[in-house]
Amino acid sequence: MPERKMYIVEHLDPELGPWSELEYIAIAEETQRAGNTFMLSSLPEGFKVPEKLAANPAFKAESRGVEEMYGGEMKDRVCLLDPQAEKDLNPDDKREFDVFLFGGILGDDPPRVDRTSELRKKGFKGRRLGPVQMTTDTAVRVTRMVVEEQFTLNKIPYTDFPELKFNEHESTEMPFRYVKGDDGKPVMPEGMVDLIKKDADKSIDDLF
Repeated sequence: MPERKMYIVEHLDPELGPWSELEYIAIAEETQRAGNTFMLSSLPEGFKVPEKLAANPAFKAESRGVEEMYGGEMKDRVCLLDPQAEKDLNPDDKREFDVFLFGGILGDDPPRVDRTSELRKKGFKGRRLGPVQMTTDTAVRVTRMVVEEQFTLNKIPYTDFPELKFNEHESTEMPFRYVKGDDGKPVMPEGMVDLIKKDADKSIDDLF
């Protein structure tokens, strides 16, 4: 029986913006297909989980932080995805870690609260995903491709800073790295392009 992995995103914000909602639903759906678990941790009191996310059997909502859930020796089985880590994530990490932790700022441009540095100081082992900032769903997707599908980071097809064209006159450049799909386009959550198009006059920061 394959080992089950847990993917945790720390969500410290009392609200959930439309961008993050689409990302989390995409992560839950992909995690479910792989037979694993996706958790939002450190959820503030009164946080409302969207119905579509709550209905996914792979999803768990948790008010506790990772420090409380994984103390003592259990901490050694948790991998913090950290841009300042000394080692890159690699396929062998499948044996070393059961939990993959995302500090909740991977989709912020620029990062607002550096939760990752707080977790680093608490002693969680870190791994890098590369030098280019990713959206949160992309970071989880890349981690899963390395750990579960045994890609090395340099073998994953990427597209950096893709331009989304809405029509002949409207387009926007995304300031992130994405996985490149079989169609050559960036892999994005369902509904994300429509959200960005609808809110093209807003800053990307406003959509989280």
